[in-house]
Amino acid sequence: MREYKIKKGHNPDLDTLIIQYFGAKGDIGKGMQFTVEGIGAITMKHEKSSLFIDIVPPKTVCSDYTIIKKWNEFLFEATGKDTKERKKEFGK
Repeated sequence: MREYKIKKGHNPDLDTLIIQYFGAKGDIGKGMQFTVEGIGAITMKHEKSSLFIDIVPPKTVCSDYTIIKKWNEFLFEATGKDTKERKKEFGK
């Protein structure tokens, strides 16, 4: 499980973002699970100023790499941090 810290002052509506990007409905505060083709089974939970995400990859590999761009765009809107900032945070 990975922890993505949400940038201070950034207050996204995570439930709406998940519907917009992946078409999944649920309550992210309580935790939710959904499957996305190319990414796999995703479990997400929002606690305080962090987003906890666990991914179980699919058994078959998808050749559509646009899903990676879509995932990075979702994480940017959800956390307020771009790929470079998230990578720097994980390096600590």
